[in-house]
This record gives sequence, C-alpha cells and structure tokens, in this order.
Amino acid sequence: MCTVSFIATQTGAIITSNRDEHILRAALPPQKYNYNSKSVIFPKDPAAGGTWFATDGIEKVIVLLNGAAEKHAHKPPYRKSRGLIVLDLISADKSIEEWESIDLNEIEPFTIVLFSENKLYQLQWNGTEKSTLKLDASKNHIWSSSTLYAPEIRAQRAKWFAEFIEKETVLSSQKMFDFHRYTENSDSKNGLVISRDDVLKTLSITQTFINAIGVRMEYYDLISGEKHTVSND
Repeated sequence: MCTVSFIATQTGAIITSNRDEHILRAALPPQKYNYNSKSVIFPKDPAAGGTWFATDGIEKVIVLLNGAAEKHAHKPPYRKSRGLIVLDLISADKSIEEWESIDLNEIEPFTIVLFSENKLYQLQWNGTEKSTLKLDASKNHIWSSSTLYAPEIRAQRAKWFAEFIEKETVLSSQKMFDFHRYTENSDSKNGLVISRDDVLKTLSITQTFINAIGVRMEYYDLISGEKHTVSND
C-alpha cells in the first residue's frame, strides 16, 4: 500500500505493490471472498476487515496507497477504514461511477490505482475533495505513499524505476518482483523494502498479472517467506 508500480504488457498489465506497515499489523494471505454478492480476491487486514489490493479475478484491479498528493495530519477517529473503500469500489458494477458517488467524509486521505476495462485511473481523496486522473495505460507508472516518503524521496524512487525500465528489454512479473524486492536494499529507510527502527517494515509484496484469460494474484509474505497464488478459475 506504499509503493505501487504499473507495467503495460502486450497482453495486459503487471501491477505490483509493497505493503509498508507496523510489524504487528500482519495480514491474511489472499483468497476468494463474497463481498456485496461479488467474488473478490484480496489479502485481508484482520484489524479492519479491508484490504490494500483487490481484484475481481476477471479484469479489474484496485490498489490503495495511504495519503493523497501531500502528507496529511493524522486526525482520528475516522468513520470507515480506507481498506473497506477498496472493497466497495472493486465490488461495484461500475467502479468509476461508484467513486463519483461514494461519500468520503471523515475518511482518511488516500490514493487508489484502478485498472479496469484496459483503462488506468489515479483516484485521490485529500480529506476535502476527490480527484480523478485518467492515465495512459500503454505507459509504465510508479507511486510512493506521501505519508512515508517526502517529495524528494518519491522523485528518487521514480528515477530508480525509470532507470530499471530503460535497461530491461523485456519486463516480466518476476523482474518486477525483483525490482520491488531488491532495489536499493542497503537503504532501509527509503529503499523499496524498508525496515525503520524494526517497527515499520515492508511486510509483503502483492502482484497481479492481467491478460485475456483473467487475473492471477501472487502474494509474498516477506516475514514468513511464504508465497500464495490465487486466480478466479
């Protein structure tokens, strides 16, 4: 939920997300759930019941990052977990229409990456207003959470991403996993896998590979070393 990349492929896309969280906030590995009468695949945050990464297993993927364009002041209590907003959007028939109508008052700021019907969107809530940005789904993109990474660090991470893309002739899900897992490993504060004071860590890497067949989700628990794969077949 704190570093997300989007890679355009000839047949679809690869979306990868690193979850940076307090070490006590472990998650359940992904599985299929019935949510609002829809089949949804996601890893679950047991604390609030929501998620930072969800797919319908067919063609739609939603990924959450904490914070909007700029870092905000944390002012709890909030009315609803941002992870539940992800589930409301992924289970909607038309996610963009749901986004336009959903009430976000008293919800903490966030950014959502939505890939649906081969269209890519950045959706943001800054605590006051929503913004919707349609992005070029034929290009590659990266996001870093504004709550954990200062603007200059986000710019540096975008540079690492651009340099990685430039040197790779063919991008695969394995190469994107390696980018998210090993980039700037010596920098425990701002590398792609972090460990800050042994309290805030990158707990997992979640990845989806989208093509004409559907969506496959792979989940790598960096604490236990376990890997889980789920698809909607």
